[in-house]
Amino acid sequence: MPHQEQVIAHGNLCAPGPPNNAGYNSNPVPVIIQTESRDKWSKKMDFLLSVIGFAVDLGNVWRFPYICYQNGGGAFLIPYVLMAIFGGVPLFYMELALGQFHRTGAISIWKHICPIFKGIGFAICIIALYVSFYYNTIIAWALFYFYSSFSSTLPWTSCDNEWNTENCTNYFGKDNVTWTNYSRSPAEEFYTRNVLAVHESSGIGNVGYIRWQLMLCLFLIFTIVYFSLWKGVKTSGKVVWVTATLPYVVLLILMIRGATLPGAWKGVVFYLNPKWEKLQETSVWVDAAAQIFFSLGPGFGVLLALSSYNPFNNNCYRDAIVTSLVNCLTSFVSGFVIFTVLGYMAEQRNVNVEDVARDKGPSLLFITYPEAIANMVGSTFFAIIFFVMMITLGLDSTFGGLEAIITAVMDEYPDVLSNRRELFVLGLTFFSCKGGAYVVKLLEEFGVGSSIIAVVFLEATAVSWFYGINRFSNDIKSMLGYTPGLFWKVCWVAISPAFLAVSLNKDPLTLFDYKFPDWSITVGFVIGASSFIWIPIYMVYKLVWTPGSLKQRLAVCLRPERTLPDIHADSMGLSPVR
Repeated sequence: MPHQEQVIAHGNLCAPGPPNNAGYNSNPVPVIIQTESRDKWSKKMDFLLSVIGFAVDLGNVWRFPYICYQNGGGAFLIPYVLMAIFGGVPLFYMELALGQFHRTGAISIWKHICPIFKGIGFAICIIALYVSFYYNTIIAWALFYFYSSFSSTLPWTSCDNEWNTENCTNYFGKDNVTWTNYSRSPAEEFYTRNVLAVHESSGIGNVGYIRWQLMLCLFLIFTIVYFSLWKGVKTSGKVVWVTATLPYVVLLILMIRGATLPGAWKGVVFYLNPKWEKLQETSVWVDAAAQIFFSLGPGFGVLLALSSYNPFNNNCYRDAIVTSLVNCLTSFVSGFVIFTVLGYMAEQRNVNVEDVARDKGPSLLFITYPEAIANMVGSTFFAIIFFVMMITLGLDSTFGGLEAIITAVMDEYPDVLSNRRELFVLGLTFFSCKGGAYVVKLLEEFGVGSSIIAVVFLEATAVSWFYGINRFSNDIKSMLGYTPGLFWKVCWVAISPAFLAVSLNKDPLTLFDYKFPDWSITVGFVIGASSFIWIPIYMVYKLVWTPGSLKQRLAVCLRPERTLPDIHADSMGLSPVR
């Protein structure tokens, strides 16, 4: 990538190695740095906060607590930690190292790894685009709630609103209230009937009209995202100082408040009470693999993009460990925030915690938690900060996903887009603002799900087996001054791909009481295939248009182009045998 790098003929390429490697560091070697033509992080913390902000998203708050209690409570932490150590963290480290070494996005990077797999980059961009479709919509819902929270009495507190039905049952602060299977809380009807208006749609075949309130919320989210990304990492790196740190302040406040509620410890016990017999069930280990994979987020191109703006000798190993640890601990702490409140709700309803802990996904954040907040002292304050937290968590992930697309496309077509970033970002963010509850659910399940796992499986295989684990390890040595240990190599070659294979888990597609029709499932599979299909298409294209015999074509298509880091690794005797 000559247009992105220049060489200074003095200084040290790597951090100092161990003492017995003195010969490696004794002679001056070239330093590879980034030119002004490529953005750089202004500060190291800009990068770390961006990675943490991407990895710590709404799923940490709404999915982990539910998965944890469903799969054995405290016992679930065993498969969760094991899957993180042997699967999630190695893949996380791999992507940070790849992006930092090659300093390019998810598309262009493949000409330096294994050109025939370049379709993986296109697939990643399409998947990231699908994520931005539904994530912006979820953030818009949170913004609607945020606006609605500026009221002395929160609108989802009572059953006296125009959107309520005869099934609306408010049990807080009242005695002798009968809760039946037909009962609906004020919070549930506010979400389903006032925010989403699902009662005015018959299903995925008729998604209803455009709601102007949500349209305005989407427009505001679009504006925030655009002006955070339009100048590159120099602007987004500043924004994440707020969006990545504020959620932790709010989580701390909510955890302290939750711990003081009556019945809170009942929820904590339910959350962590270990059910050791669950460890014998295969589904528990599958859920642990899926949770850690989607929580850390390898394969979305974000880690490649963000690390590509790092200095060449940045300690990406330490970054991977620190950010992964922060991510997992955030998920664990979020469980206390959620289940102290669920224990409080169970106390108020006079039922078991499991009876109020059935909601998962967005319903947990838009129904269950707001319902509890509405009946606390200082409900308006807690509602405002809770939805601020949700908005910032969502924005961080949106920043990362869109930056992955922007970096990948601009690195692939620098001559066309190098001076048009603002226009490209404008078109991309505008294109991302689509919605509808049923469409969101369909994209969430099929646009990402199995497709991203298959893509990351191929990515890990291409790097470990085609590019070569020795070459990749020496790339890391040229950056850090030491070779990854045997543990990392074994994980990259065998354990992590196996981890991805067990991460596949598909539940029936439902939304509230609505079951998606068979034809929509077919549409979902088409959506999923629309990203993955580019991998074989590009393979065929590359083989057809490469001159020579079939053997010669395969040799060319599998052989990576040599980069400046390669050349200097050669000069130091670090390149693997080809």
